[in-house]
Amino acid sequence: MTRFNRSPRLVSGTLETLARRLAPETVLAEIQRAWPDAVGRAIAERAKPVAERAGVVTISCESSVWAQELDLMSEAILERLNQALTRGQIARLRCVAGSPFEQV
Repeated sequence: MTRFNRSPRLVSGTLETLARRLAPETVLAEIQRAWPDAVGRAIAERAKPVAERAGVVTISCESSVWAQELDLMSEAILERLNQALTRGQIARLRCVAGSPFEQV
């Protein structure tokens, strides 16, 4: 006879495990996972990493003021992100206002 654990379990733990398994194994995906811890919730809500190429990460910011502020903070952000990464290192942040794909 099998014994079942009838107590309720949180779905969040299972969803987090599933999300980690399904996430692509790229430098950008790793940066996106580390971003909220590296910059804090307030910044993470207003700026997001959207592209990575040859060690340069493009950050899409909600306004030019946020882009400029993150540009000034880039050394500290790079240090925290590089500590969290296992797939490579970031050399520079490129902060843009709005989606970088709208600026073509």
